[in-house]
Amino acid sequence: MKKVLLAVDDTKGAVRATETLIKFCSTAKPEHVALVYVEKMLGRSLVGEALGTGPEMDELRKALKDTDYQQMLDKKAAKIIAYHTKMLNDAGITAIKSVVKEGRPADEILATAKEEAAELIIIGSRGNRRHDFLIGSVSREVANTSPVSVLLAR
Repeated sequence: MKKVLLAVDDTKGAVRATETLIKFCSTAKPEHVALVYVEKMLGRSLVGEALGTGPEMDELRKALKDTDYQQMLDKKAAKIIAYHTKMLNDAGITAIKSVVKEGRPADEILATAKEEAAELIIIGSRGNRRHDFLIGSVSREVANTSPVSVLLAR
């Protein structure tokens, strides 16, 4: 495997995804790992899922640019990226490109996989949640729509 996309966030599932990549690549390190974190402007909400992408979300991004809230999101992203980068570096995986995006996580993960020519996406799964049938989970959406293989870490 030459190019792998590792999607991370602030969940235990993301830690399991990083651990899975480390175990999966214990004998042959990938040439390139795209470490992707997607900032969710509105947190985990149905409103954020409904807005998704488009003019409303673009207006929100513009309004939040250079605000304390955006700085807080950027700081959180940097901490999460640093945490997973350290895990990978400690395992000898050093060819890492950090990517921070804004928007709907599934859309941004898939777009980044295409941009980075990833051959595999590794993403954590939180298991069954009651509201998944209403809005779907990020890992499920990525797995169901990705043109490349997806490894779900549990």
